[in-house]
Amino acid sequence: MISIVWVKPEGAELAEVDLGEGRLRATGSAIGGDPLPYRLEYELTTGERWVTARLLVEASGDGWRRSLELVNRPEGEWTVNAKAEGRVDLPPPGGDATALTGALDCDLGLSPLTNTMPVLRGGFLDEGEGTFLMAWVSVPDLAVTPSRQTYRHVRRGVVNFASDGFTADIVFGPDGIVEDYPSIGRRIRP
Repeated sequence: MISIVWVKPEGAELAEVDLGEGRLRATGSAIGGDPLPYRLEYELTTGERWVTARLLVEASGDGWRRSLELVNRPEGEWTVNAKAEGRVDLPPPGGDATALTGALDCDLGLSPLTNTMPVLRGGFLDEGEGTFLMAWVSVPDLAVTPSRQTYRHVRRGVVNFASDGFTADIVFGPDGIVEDYPSIGRRIRP
């Protein structure tokens, strides 16, 4: 188990990550200020080959709280369970599970951690390119939508990410965890 801290343009994230042979387990906390101040807690578990098995996320702020549970069953069927309490001017949490059919991974918005799974599975730290359907979770509202994302090896430890007109060269450490994701987060080392 390793502890990782990313500093973000409008917040920070701390994750406790257990990265093993083809599997990842993590718990994390993040704070942010856009579009309003929030605190985020999550638990992520993958199955074999770093395929998402479950993501549980809770977001809260002044007078509101939301939760989301995404489960990717072994046969590839996703379930989406969401709850909201309080009043806040954000889109509703959750989404259409059938729109996620074919997705192997979740992508938790503004978290560098979830880029690890497709990059390690595809071997993109060393070579290659792939386009994937992801279950993208918007933060802090916790809305879930399908997202097509392309990962392309640039050079050892650097992978280009592209989705919906956004692109960034993400730097990964030797452990496969994001070191620097421009405009998202930079890992702090002791």
